[in-house]
Amino acid sequence: MFITFEGIDGSGKSTQIEMLHRRLTEEGHRVHTFRDPGGTGVSEKIRETLLNAELDVAPVTEALLFSAARAQLIAEKVQPLLKKGDVVILDRFYDSTVAYQGYGRASLPLVDIHALNEIASYGLVPDLTFYLKIPVEEAQKRTASVEKDRMEKSGAEFYQNVIKGFNELAKSEKRFVAVDAAESADQIHDLINKRVQKRL
Repeated sequence: MFITFEGIDGSGKSTQIEMLHRRLTEEGHRVHTFRDPGGTGVSEKIRETLLNAELDVAPVTEALLFSAARAQLIAEKVQPLLKKGDVVILDRFYDSTVAYQGYGRASLPLVDIHALNEIASYGLVPDLTFYLKIPVEEAQKRTASVEKDRMEKSGAEFYQNVIKGFNELAKSEKRFVAVDAAESADQIHDLINKRVQKRL
């Protein structure tokens, strides 16, 4: 089973991924969690470049680098694990490229973003995508004490556009499950777990 989590920084993705990983592992499933970009030696190197606040990365370059990191992660880790029947959970996937590079940066036409995503993912589609919805203002409060990387310094207007992108995906993609990130962590986990158990 292939599960992805989406949402802007501060939405609580990491907490929910950890809770789901723990629960599924306790139930006897083989579970693997990766971050996108990241998860392999090559992908982590690309991540360092993408998030380096001292670098000026052109929008198209940014989209291509995210996709390159993803392609390596899918080929090296995700595909082999799914073939074994394991559960794979990703902290972000190509929906983030649609929202961040497509809507936030407007780096390429959406049709090109979708084509790039299909190439970089080898056509792999998540079984479930949990989208943790949170207003920009609330997310900023939650992350106020955290040092910002290059992406996180993009400003409120950028993030409003990113949220618009995620909201559009939630309307059009049946695999999307939109969750109110203002609920308690336990309430959110219960909702997520119920949806996962239905698919398992």
